[in-house]
Amino acid sequence: MKTTITKVFGILAISTAFFASCSSDDNGKPSEPGSTFVADPTDFKGTITEGEVTLDASKVYQLTGKIQINSGATLTIPAGTKIEGLAGTASYIAVTQGGKINVNGTAAKPVIMTSGLSTKAAGDWGGLVICGKAPINRVTGGTSTAQSEVADLTYGGTIANDNSGSITYLVIEYAGAAFNSEKEFNGVSLFGVGSGTVFQNVQAIHGADDGFEFFGGTVNTSNLISIGNEDDQFDWTEGWNGTNTNWYGKLDFGKGNRGIEADNFEFGFANTPIANPSITNISLVGPGATADATNFSENSAIKLRRGTKAIFTNVYLSQWKVGADIEHDETIAFIGTALKISNVTFMDVATSFKGKNTAGASADVAAAITEGVSTGAGAGAAKPSWAASWAIGF
Repeated sequence: MKTTITKVFGILAISTAFFASCSSDDNGKPSEPGSTFVADPTDFKGTITEGEVTLDASKVYQLTGKIQINSGATLTIPAGTKIEGLAGTASYIAVTQGGKINVNGTAAKPVIMTSGLSTKAAGDWGGLVICGKAPINRVTGGTSTAQSEVADLTYGGTIANDNSGSITYLVIEYAGAAFNSEKEFNGVSLFGVGSGTVFQNVQAIHGADDGFEFFGGTVNTSNLISIGNEDDQFDWTEGWNGTNTNWYGKLDFGKGNRGIEADNFEFGFANTPIANPSITNISLVGPGATADATNFSENSAIKLRRGTKAIFTNVYLSQWKVGADIEHDETIAFIGTALKISNVTFMDVATSFKGKNTAGASADVAAAITEGVSTGAGAGAAKPSWAASWAIGF
């Protein structure tokens, strides 16, 4: 009998330990298993294949190669963490379809991704690449997938509300490493990212290509800052649809082309879904109304072309040769309905707006523009209050 009781209690103890190890979260679901990936701060690279990896904010992570987060895995980066890229095109962070990244910065302690070189310069490392399952229009109809320009990962699909994680209070510096003149990283590249992804309070500064580029998808954004990136501050293509508030973009003199470059799709101007974002509260600051092509291939605040739609509200454009430039029949056809730039202030802008049809002849685009007194991102050309404690480079 004593032996039997001992066995029963032994079984109960084992059962209790088993159920404890399979603890449930508040929703009654089993907790996520840990990951076998080891994040080495002195040699931060590799592929996270399962579970969740959480970095240590007290350490500086030297990004010596790529970090790739595969489907089913999560990388969580706490407030105040610093990651330094060291290896040009080889060092970048990429989230695959089904993977997640949580950047949990705060206004007091943003997460910093920057160059780890002693003399820092644009293009020292790759950047952040996120690939989701939301629609793109490389094949009309929005059900196609494609391979990303950098990182060579699949993106696109049919899940409009796809969730690639949560990115808040992140500053990315000196990204944009180039493979060649046609293929280079941006500060942040969003490939088919879905509306279930949180993307807010993010800055891209002093990169070698675009600050932010949207390749299709449905992700919504707020409080984005793009300063001194050497191509466009913001760029979209492949049918991106998103709702956005508070964008601020500024060129450094002698570097950069446009505030915004926007296409529907380069090789199918009418491909669906048609790019159709809305942007409320935006400031774009240029290099000056007289800056010429010696330093800038095109000194324009907003370039809309190749069939994109767009709704802009409360717009402040300062120090540009051209404010708004609209091209191609498919784009011009949306003027007055799905293409509007409303309540816009032109401050020290040589030509407020212009346009050309597909044949290259001048087109009347005045109906797209409604002038007014605006504050743009919040303070005209100045630093907005929502950026006061965490953003840099104004």
